[in-house]
Amino acid sequence: APVRLGDVATTGANIIATADSIRQMLPQLTESLPKSVKVTVLSDRTTNIRASVRDTQFELMLAIALVVMIIYLFLRNIPATIIPGVAVPLSLIGTFAVMVFLDFSINNLTLMALTIATGFVVDDAIVVIENISRYIEKGEKPLAAALKGAGEIGFTIISLTFSLIAVLIPLLFMGDIVGRLFREFAVTLAVAILISAVVSLTLTPMMCARMLSQQSLRKQNRFSRACERMFDRVIASYGRGLAKVLNHPWLTLSVAFATRGLH
Repeated sequence: APVRLGDVATTGANIIATADSIRQMLPQLTESLPKSVKVTVLSDRTTNIRASVRDTQFELMLAIALVVMIIYLFLRNIPATIIPGVAVPLSLIGTFAVMVFLDFSINNLTLMALTIATGFVVDDAIVVIENISRYIEKGEKPLAAALKGAGEIGFTIISLTFSLIAVLIPLLFMGDIVGRLFREFAVTLAVAILISAVVSLTLTPMMCARMLSQQSLRKQNRFSRACERMFDRVIASYGRGLAKVLNHPWLTLSVAFATRGLH
């Protein structure tokens, strides 16, 4: 008669690791049984979990690649693109180290948190690079520009970091199953944001002082000039739109309140 056995993972156990351990034990179990007994795996629910984790890993890598591409499109400078290109993976690697320390597993929620954190991580780096580049273009030496530029917006980066982390605090105190599910998500995202702030205020200014110069920032190719002309048109259009809004405040407020009323 067929006998069906199922495994139940304990709370906090890694389902994929548990399934792998069981599969490794199957040959030993088969040898200890009579030859007339056959052992087969009827179902493995980790198949869908593995596929989901692979998809999320791909989305994370794709997000990092797209972020680097967009950075180059707007900064139009290879050294300035390399800096956040290093800061983003380094912040995520630091987050993985904290996850190991906290005994967090790599699952859909933690990978989703890292994917979302990619946007926050690159924001800090871009703001610092832009401010330092502004002083270098004015004629400051790279080291002086890095110290001055990072010092000016250091408090802004810190305040933004803790504001974002404060938004995640309610998730830490949610009860029941939902709280247990989103606790790792909230902690992972908060750690990534915090490490990003540290990297943007330490490593990013140092790399700017070493890699940026007036010559590198002023050097432009045909692609850079085309992008600059496009951005100039966008900025000019925005300026005209902003002027119309500021010249008609009551109309702007009326449209805003009417839009709010529709929702």
